[in-house]
Amino acid sequence: MSQPAPSLRVLEHHDAFLERHIGPNEAEIAHMLDVIGQPSLDAMTDAIVPASIRSGDPLALPAPIDEHEALAKIRGLAKKNKVFRSFIGQGYYGTRTPNVILRNILENPAWYTAYTPYQAEISQGRMEALINFQTMLSDLTGMDIANASLLDEGTAAAEAMTLAKRSAKSKSNVFFVSERVHPQTLEVLHTRADGLGIELRVGPDAEAAQADSFGVLLQYPDTFGQVHDHAALADAVHARGAVVAVAADLLALTLIKAPGEWGADIVVGNTQRFGVPFGFGGPHAGYMACRDAYKRSMPGRLIGVSVDAEGNPAYRLTLQTREQHIRREKATSNICTAQVLLAVMAGMYAVYHGPEGLKRIALRTHRLAAILAAALNKAGITVGPDFFDTLHVVDVDAGAIHARAREAGVNLRTIDSNSVGISLDETTSRDDVVALAQLFGATVDDIDALDAATADALPAGLLRTSDYLQHPVFNTHHSEHELLRYMRALADKDLAMDRTMIPLGSCTMKLNATAEMIPITWPEFANIHPLAPADQAEGYRELIDGLEQMLVEITGYDAVSFQPNSGAQGEFAGLLAIRAYHQSRGEGHRDVCLIPESAHGTNPASAQMVGMRVVVVKCDRDGNVDVDDLRAQAEKHSEKLSALMVTYPSTHGVFEEAIVEICEIVHQHGGQVYTDGANMNALVGVARPGKWGSDVSHLNLHKTFCIPHGGGGPGVGPCAVKSHLAPFLPRAFGGEGDVGMVSAATFGSASILPISWMYIVMMGAAGLKRATQVALLNANYVAKRLEPHYPTLYTGRNGLVAHECILDLRPIKDETGISAEDVAKRLIDFGFHAPTLSFPVAGTLMVEPTESEALHELDRFIDAMIQIRDEIRAVEEGRLEREDNPLKNAPHTATMVTGSEWTHAYPRELAAFPLATLRRQKYWPPVARVDNVHGDKNVMCSCIPIEAFKEEEEAEA
Repeated sequence: MSQPAPSLRVLEHHDAFLERHIGPNEAEIAHMLDVIGQPSLDAMTDAIVPASIRSGDPLALPAPIDEHEALAKIRGLAKKNKVFRSFIGQGYYGTRTPNVILRNILENPAWYTAYTPYQAEISQGRMEALINFQTMLSDLTGMDIANASLLDEGTAAAEAMTLAKRSAKSKSNVFFVSERVHPQTLEVLHTRADGLGIELRVGPDAEAAQADSFGVLLQYPDTFGQVHDHAALADAVHARGAVVAVAADLLALTLIKAPGEWGADIVVGNTQRFGVPFGFGGPHAGYMACRDAYKRSMPGRLIGVSVDAEGNPAYRLTLQTREQHIRREKATSNICTAQVLLAVMAGMYAVYHGPEGLKRIALRTHRLAAILAAALNKAGITVGPDFFDTLHVVDVDAGAIHARAREAGVNLRTIDSNSVGISLDETTSRDDVVALAQLFGATVDDIDALDAATADALPAGLLRTSDYLQHPVFNTHHSEHELLRYMRALADKDLAMDRTMIPLGSCTMKLNATAEMIPITWPEFANIHPLAPADQAEGYRELIDGLEQMLVEITGYDAVSFQPNSGAQGEFAGLLAIRAYHQSRGEGHRDVCLIPESAHGTNPASAQMVGMRVVVVKCDRDGNVDVDDLRAQAEKHSEKLSALMVTYPSTHGVFEEAIVEICEIVHQHGGQVYTDGANMNALVGVARPGKWGSDVSHLNLHKTFCIPHGGGGPGVGPCAVKSHLAPFLPRAFGGEGDVGMVSAATFGSASILPISWMYIVMMGAAGLKRATQVALLNANYVAKRLEPHYPTLYTGRNGLVAHECILDLRPIKDETGISAEDVAKRLIDFGFHAPTLSFPVAGTLMVEPTESEALHELDRFIDAMIQIRDEIRAVEEGRLEREDNPLKNAPHTATMVTGSEWTHAYPRELAAFPLATLRRQKYWPPVARVDNVHGDKNVMCSCIPIEAFKEEEEAEA
């Protein structure tokens, strides 16, 4: 007798995207529920999430669609964008991403799914790429040291301002900004200066020499394209004890004197034109380079060189790379992320082209600009002198020229009614020059003849004579074959999500599906200038508006700004909104921000950046906010209470029962509630913060909504608010609003928003809720399985955790001397990235498996942790030595375990293959344990001299 055919609905269900996104299948989910003692996902959810915040109704989102439908739908949005030839400039330029970098970095999960390189031994590849980036910056700017990227040029300039403030000898409170900096940079500076109480003075460059200030910011070349000699100005500023900061164009620096050669102390800018498309504003890797004297105050991450346990060179994050977690409200920056993936691309662009290739690109760009200027001059049109790639064309009918340009599919920069800007770039062709000249009524009959008759337009006294990019890495990989192999060799050194679970508590490393990633490289998204006219970005606008409405529904808030390009920037924007709201009500005196002692370090850092005073609220023995202390602090500061910053679920991985009461207490005393969205992955479809009393949240799209971490960036941290705060979200560039811009582009990192749009559209309401429930299930399964071996430090109601669990290793250290760091290093021998180490509690590991991990991978991790506990037990029982054991010496490299001598008191096999399954598939770390102390004492943050490698090779020989 034949079996009944399955229904169409059943067949279609198994093609749904959520079946691909969520790791465990139905049978595995049933097994895990049985292990934790719950009959169903819904029952488990009710047992974990307080009834007071649970959502009763499902999310009102469109029905989910599969990958192919979603790609077709977003293709329709992309086609609504119009890709014109953009010569707008203003800090953003056309560029060509070498295809070998496009395919093998930007589109390669080995690079885009990697995490921030806090665990040095499994991050050597991406850190070498970042060392290349830092070396490139130091060389081109003439500075001693550079960091591993900042968010964009505008925010990098703001960071330069605060670095100057704490470094200058001058006691002035004035920061002088040239009126010839890019306008969007000036916007961001105003926003940052306002929160910190810094007086911003804007004027002509000449006034900077006489102004009483702690620092000045210059643009080089300036926003209108001119290249000025600032050496005398720099001398005058230094004579007053002030600091000289310069926003510089890297491509121009291949031809003109480096700022460090004429007196700059800090150099910032954008590396976008080194192979990273417009992307409607981002993401692009901002940069900062500075004098050696400022290195311990420089914001952001810095890759340094140390040695490993075998004495070999090894890379690591160095110095103050997360100072906000140490100094908290005394931190000078809230920077917690970077733009690593884009920095890697820009660095590889320099590796691929080398010094001669970059100079050739710059010379060609400049020659085309000079030829165009000559053609315009011949036609009687005035062009500003001393330029690199940008022409300031004056005394013209700008409106008529723009109209002709639009008809020709060309964008020029709008300056005023009598002048326009034209910025040429790597992508500019001879035909472009002819067409641009025609817009002004000029003709170019013979471009070669005009070229021969035209002199360069760079000032002779500022031509660069110093060398740059002399390290072999920039002079070796110029063929595609060589670069391909180099990038593959670096990727092979690292652990990313394409190889293993990254069980980081608080950081939510989940599947970044290929279908979600595909649209970001489409020309219709990649090649739109952020200042293109609105009618050319209708597809973007529809996508952004649609994503906003989906996030409004998911969070329970009323409006969302996508301008913040990191989670910390989202915090900053949210607190700015609260501050402006109080000011609008005549309550600008409200400046007290209550923050639980368990909070993420960026919370207090962000609070001080908007001028708030941080008051710490105690936590109880279970890690929850101490409600009695909160009430007492709210009453004590009632007249000046501005906000409470709270993370939910808590940083300790539990749903606090009193969250509604907490919100009510703050509101009773006139404050606003900011909920940190870092743990939103435990809430989507289950509870909505905007409905239980929270007023504002930032959302980490690079966590909950599937934008990959990229080795430490890009991130997107949109700010979601209730309606009363909506008027106080960051304004658009050139727009109205009480709160200024927090990043250089109106929509921040717009070109990666399609990733989150795709995820939500493909998951739908039911899929999003199921993802949350399985994330809760996976965390509780890990905690339950490991309970006999490692106690979970905090649990919530019914003895369950939220989306992450904190494993307490402190008793183990007290008994054996084996630390949480030792366990983290030993996990590398099993092929795992460690959980979050010693945060939020020192001596613990915080594990977050996410919904993307299948039962097999969870069990593989659990087996590794149990084996490690057995090794610790062997130390306890004297079967392994206390100081010479696999944990203290981990990780073990292939060189170590295959050497001719083995001097340890345990077998090589235990070091290399602690589980039999590792014999079939094994990750070998490229370096042994890295010496952190040596790295901080011997700071070196550029490419390792080639002699070091030669010495190593000779020693091995």
